Amino acid sequence: MKLVCLDAATLGKYDFSVFEKFGEIKLYDTTQNKDQIIDRLKDADVAMTNKVIIDKEVIKACSKLKLILETATGLNNIDVDYAKEKNIIVKNVAGYSTMSVVQHTFALIFAFLNHIPYYDQWVKDGKWCKSPIFTDFSRILTSIEGKKHGIIGLGSIGKEVAKISKAFGAKIYYHSTSGANKNSEFDHLELDELLKTCDIVSIHAPLNDKTMNLLHLEKLELLKNDAVLINVGRGGIINELDLAKIMDEKNIKVGLDVLEKEPMLENHPLLKIKNKDNLIITPHVAWASQQAIDTLMSRVYENLEEWIKNGK
Repeated sequence: MKLVCLDAATLGKYDFSVFEKFGEIKLYDTTQNKDQIIDRLKDADVAMTNKVIIDKEVIKACSKLKLILETATGLNNIDVDYAKEKNIIVKNVAGYSTMSVVQHTFALIFAFLNHIPYYDQWVKDGKWCKSPIFTDFSRILTSIEGKKHGIIGLGSIGKEVAKISKAFGAKIYYHSTSGANKNSEFDHLELDELLKTCDIVSIHAPLNDKTMNLLHLEKLELLKNDAVLINVGRGGIINELDLAKIMDEKNIKVGLDVLEKEPMLENHPLLKIKNKDNLIITPHVAWASQQAIDTLMSRVYENLEEWIKNGK
C-alpha cells in the first residue's frame, strides 16, 4: 500500500515512521498546485492532507485512491460528496486540540491584562535597573475577576474557556452563532448586547454562512473602550479591514491566531495600525501544541488501521 502525505510541514516534527508498518509512505513538506497534487497522488492508495485541496478534478485523476485521511477536523478542502460517489472513504479527527486552543486563548488574554509584551521589553531596555522603587506603575494590570467575558461559539472549546474564566471570577455570557448550543449555566445574549456589555470577547466559532464577516465595522463599533477581543476560531469571522479601522479609532486590545488569508498577506492593514501595542497576532498556532499533534496523529493512525481492518 502507498501512503502520500501532501503537507507534512503542517504537522511540525512529527515522526511518520509509525505508518511504515502499513506500506510505503511518501512525505512532501508542501504541495503547491493541482498538477503537483495529481502527480503525487496518481499511484497512491491513501492520501493524507491537512489543507491541500482534493477536489473533483484531483479525485478523477487519481483512480487508485481509496482513502483520504484529513489531519484536521474541517473537511472543506475535500470534495467529500464526489469522493463518496467514487467509493473513497474520507476520515477526519475531531476534538484533538481543545485544551491547546483554550490555553492559547488565555495566553492572549493575559498578555493584555498583565501587559506581558510591554513589561518584558521595559525590563530588557534597562528601565527596571533605573527604577527608584521595586515595582512599576506605567501600566496597570487588571484581573479577569469581576470582568464580563462574552463567548461567541459555545462548542467544546467555548465551554472550556467559559469554565476556566468563571473559575478566575469572570461573569460569563455567550452567543450561539448556530442557535443550537444552549447552556443554562451561563446567560445568553444577542450579539449586539454581548459586544456592548462585555470586557472580554473571545471567538470560538467555525466559519460558515452565519459567521462569515460576523464582526464588521458596525458590530466592532459596539465594543467598549479597553475591551479585549480574541479570535482563535476562524479568520473571516472578523472583517480585518474594518478591524484595522476601528483599532485606530478606539482603544481596544485584539489578539488573533487566525486570519482570513493564511499565511498573512504582505501589506495587511493590521500591520499599519497606529497603536501596535494593542495588537498581538500569532500564526495559527493555538491548535499546535505537541500534545495536540500527538493526539491528532494517533487518531489518524487509528483511522487508517480501522479502514484496513473493517473497510470503513
